Amino acid sequence: MTNDLKETFAGGAGGTAPAPPAPAALAAKVRTLAPSMTRSMQRVAEAVADDPAGCAALTVTGLAELTGTSEATVVRTARLLGYPGYRDLRLALAGLAAQQQSGRAPAITTDIAVDDPIADVVAKLAYDEQQTLADTAAGLDTVQLAAAVTALAGARRTDVYGVGASGLVAQDLTQKLLRIGLLAHAHSDPHLAVTNAVQLRSGDVAIAITHSGTTGDVVEPLRVAFEHGATTVAVTGRPDGPVTQYADHVLTTSTARESELRPAAMSSRTGQLLVVDCLFVGVAQRTYEAAAPALAASYEALAHRHRAPRKGP
Repeated sequence: MTNDLKETFAGGAGGTAPAPPAPAALAAKVRTLAPSMTRSMQRVAEAVADDPAGCAALTVTGLAELTGTSEATVVRTARLLGYPGYRDLRLALAGLAAQQQSGRAPAITTDIAVDDPIADVVAKLAYDEQQTLADTAAGLDTVQLAAAVTALAGARRTDVYGVGASGLVAQDLTQKLLRIGLLAHAHSDPHLAVTNAVQLRSGDVAIAITHSGTTGDVVEPLRVAFEHGATTVAVTGRPDGPVTQYADHVLTTSTARESELRPAAMSSRTGQLLVVDCLFVGVAQRTYEAAAPALAASYEALAHRHRAPRKGP
């Protein structure tokens, strides 16, 4: 493995460490990463998310004793959440506690039950959707986002990979890019995805959309595109997943809690759509002089399909 590859594998965008998440993003980070943590690390993460004020007052030893773990586990959890050390995590906890005391933190909703009235279903889904959007926005690395926008705006061609619900998000992004005059293709067939990925070169962009970060049918074409010199972007809920090994830029999404009636695919789609909308608007801004006429032309070409049919005499 070359040194360049090692640097990319270590940090996504050139090996540089991302800035610690802001206090508002801490709870979102815990929700996103908890499923991939060890059980002992989950206890630490759940403790700091449930009682930020109480944990902010504890030393690393105190938090380890509270959660029945070790000081090393506490430090590893802090680093996995994006903080250089426990001291930085404590500062974020204090900030989060101050926000909650000011009344800005939302109440926790319960999962949808089989016998819930439809009005409760609407209210709970609306709350979860709003929380997912807020968490994704809070945790989104705008430096990585801006770099991805720059690559897309100047790309000769963009390929987007996704399967299942993520495949629908991939189609959404490519349709938007096509309407402003950019060449983009969505691939949900893994064979076609790899076949197209081998054609990519420097100056092209490949985007992988996968909540788990482990979907082989998405990871494989991104790897091929990466190895052929394309600029690669991962939109994922697992910033430590395999897909990020082949991503120059990583855009992390958040999800609501998974339940029997609300699988991860439903929740992840909401955060993914926010990210691809941010990508699209950013690209449209960068290419406005060419994008505006192209968008107007696409509206005009389709306008007659949206008019009510004329009634006979």
